[in-house]
Amino acid sequence: MKTLLHICCGPCSLYCIDSLKNEGIEPFGLFANPNIHRFDEYLRRMQSTRQACAWKGIKLDIIDRYEEDKWLKFSPDDRSRCIMCYETRLTMTADYCTANGFDSFTTSLLVSPYQQHDLIREIAEKIAAAKGVRFLYRDFRPGFREGQTQARLAGMYRQKYCGCVHSIAEGAKK
Repeated sequence: MKTLLHICCGPCSLYCIDSLKNEGIEPFGLFANPNIHRFDEYLRRMQSTRQACAWKGIKLDIIDRYEEDKWLKFSPDDRSRCIMCYETRLTMTADYCTANGFDSFTTSLLVSPYQQHDLIREIAEKIAAAKGVRFLYRDFRPGFREGQTQARLAGMYRQKYCGCVHSIAEGAKK
């Protein structure tokens, strides 16, 4: 099965890659995250994704699209901004998936205990159905700490907030 792994950042991808490989799936990575606020943060996360994919020996493509204005103007309401974020990134992933002959896609967002897991799954399944591709659902959360430990040992950049402009203050509280 040819599976595309949307990667939000390097640390979150590590356990996902290992888990998929343990199932006999060789994922192909995709960095598609126009929502990451502050451009320097966007670049750090892109670099950590490159580092993770090189370390784990998987191919990676990058959709280098940064949309700060779109996110700065958006309402800070948690649910609506998360829906916009998930829909944006997962639509980009599904489009890439269909355009490049992948059978399915999944996302490293499913590893984080801080993300809205059920909402991600619901949105991804709806997008997959609309695009005629399969969403490969996996609950990667049991491996979150393992992936973070791997990232720390590798000296990989580990961010302190979700990514959008409105999550910066929330990340400082954790």
